[in-house]
Amino acid sequence: MLMLRAAGMFLVALGCIWALQGLGVLHWPADSFMLGDGGWALRGAGLAMLGATLIGLVEWRRRS
Repeated sequence: MLMLRAAGMFLVALGCIWALQGLGVLHWPADSFMLGDGGWALRGAGLAMLGATLIGLVEWRRRS
């Protein structure tokens, strides 16, 4: 369960980075092809939601 929680946290962090780059908020690295591309913002949001869902499932399973 610890590995699944860690994987969920990684997915949330990576998704947030992708979304922020896609929205043009995070300009790192400066030569990234994702900067200002709305498609990457959507993919990042989806990935972050997937990670949050994974964390939620792990917590739900742990409590039941």
